[in-house]
Amino acid sequence: MPVKSDRPLRVLVIANQKGGVGKTTTAINLGTALAAVGERVLLIDSDPQGNASTGLGVGRAQRKTTLYDVLMGEKTVLDAVVKTSVPGLDLAPSDPDLSGIELELGQQARRSFKLRDALEPVRHAGAYTYVLIDCPPSLNLLTVNAMAAADAVLVPLQCEFFALEGLTQLMRTIDLVRGSLNPRLEIQGVVLTMYDRRNSLSEQVAGDVRGHFGDTVYQTMIPRNVRVSEAPSFGKPVLVYDLKCAGSQAYLKLAREVVLRERARHQKLAAGAA
Repeated sequence: MPVKSDRPLRVLVIANQKGGVGKTTTAINLGTALAAVGERVLLIDSDPQGNASTGLGVGRAQRKTTLYDVLMGEKTVLDAVVKTSVPGLDLAPSDPDLSGIELELGQQARRSFKLRDALEPVRHAGAYTYVLIDCPPSLNLLTVNAMAAADAVLVPLQCEFFALEGLTQLMRTIDLVRGSLNPRLEIQGVVLTMYDRRNSLSEQVAGDVRGHFGDTVYQTMIPRNVRVSEAPSFGKPVLVYDLKCAGSQAYLKLAREVVLRERARHQKLAAGAA
């Protein structure tokens, strides 16, 4: 168990119902980068495909307890925690059993709050400063659970033609969750992924997204980078696979930007309470 932190835990859900936008890649590498700058991070793999678990080198044999057991009420989140090869980054893994969770929970009371309830002991334990939740590429019960449990949503957005169209649906879901399940849910930020400065379409999409969402969009953009694509097949975050590549450096910049936003948010809250 990590040393207890005196800083409040921040739970960020990484979500986009569109596949192939770099969501899991962002979860793995942002988690690694946050750990690299001194944060204590728990990554929760809430996708039945388990790609975040595999991408961190946690094989099936190591997944003795998974998020499925946690949501079914059989184990706690802390029971599921597995240490990764990255100092400061722990994982609550996933497996294919999660794909049936919607049917298994059926009409259970508080079915949309299973993850939030499970995270309460983690909030009080003070072992982590960030929890990142990697969601499946769909707006199902797992994603709703993640949003109900989170403080804010971080949205990876691929620099492609239909980017804004898919984002509109996600924003509607966030508004619905905020209205009925979690009124404190915020948009932490939108991160542009797979950016290619040689492609005029990438520039156009980036401009359109910034025009639409303003300062919500991070200044850091994650470039299209072959080392980022290769790293998961070796069970490593790109920062471990190749620290000096453009993708690794971008995720380190993104982590610093996330931390700075959180610091500004705390200062604003403190000033308001004074």
